[in-house]
Amino acid sequence: MDSQNPSVRIQRCIERLLRGDLTAREELLSCAGERMQRLTHKILRDFPQVQRWEETADVMQNASLRLYRAIESVQLTDSRHFFRLAALQIRRELIDLARHYQGPQGAGAHYVTQAPADAGNSAAKPAFEAVEATQDPQKIAEWADFHRRAGELPEEEREVFDLLWYHGISQDEAAAVLNCNVRTIKRRWRAARLRLADVLACDQRLSDSE
Repeated sequence: MDSQNPSVRIQRCIERLLRGDLTAREELLSCAGERMQRLTHKILRDFPQVQRWEETADVMQNASLRLYRAIESVQLTDSRHFFRLAALQIRRELIDLARHYQGPQGAGAHYVTQAPADAGNSAAKPAFEAVEATQDPQKIAEWADFHRRAGELPEEEREVFDLLWYHGISQDEAAAVLNCNVRTIKRRWRAARLRLADVLACDQRLSDSE
């Protein structure tokens, strides 16, 4: 049903907003809110160094405030535009949060958080996955680099990456939002992950050589 499809609900809200119905702005935030909360919870769960000081609700509230201000200043055109704008605000909030805790002067430098044991899985995680749990504040800088590099992907790949990674929507729904077939989504999703993995690996090699 349309009522269960977020992209359709978002498109209808945008159409109402363009007609001058300002209540649609709150509904747009509500549509994005649940997905933003799940993403924030996942990221903080995977990164206990930050979770020690930040609650899911606080991070989500900051990201939502950014999105609300962006919607006030930008005239949305369609659901595709909204998803792109929302991903940008989420990414900016996560980068700012990482910068707040990284480095010797960051808030994370003065505390130690015990990383969870994972004896049953010694395989290295792909670079495009969430940064592993760590006690090292330097890893928070890598977390910030992940989101920064994601924002630098070529436009077509970035749109797919934003929809699937930041918004958590299905490949079928992403195809509907971007008006293309699922095969194209799969191809761009794979290309985005490979490119991001390569770039992050290169960054790491350069950092190690310094």
